[in-house]
Amino acid sequence: MKVFGVSFDTVAENAAFAEKFDLPYPLLCDTERALGLAYGACDDASAGFAKRISYVIGGDGTIEQAVATKDPAAQAAQILATLG
Repeated sequence: MKVFGVSFDTVAENAAFAEKFDLPYPLLCDTERALGLAYGACDDASAGFAKRISYVIGGDGTIEQAVATKDPAAQAAQILATLG
């Protein structure tokens, strides 16, 4: 299993955030909002912030689950339940 985070922030901002919160996974940069647009995390390329959405993507690239919530703890619990 691989876990990635994606943010609209720059490399330097993501590095500082990942260090501050000791993230155990890579935090990718989407400054042009390409992933955000493709996965519904924003409505246009000028969006200031991404919607909080987590996806479980299978080995074949199929989205198995999408969880959108403003509560990170609830979101994590739903994803962990899926992963079992």
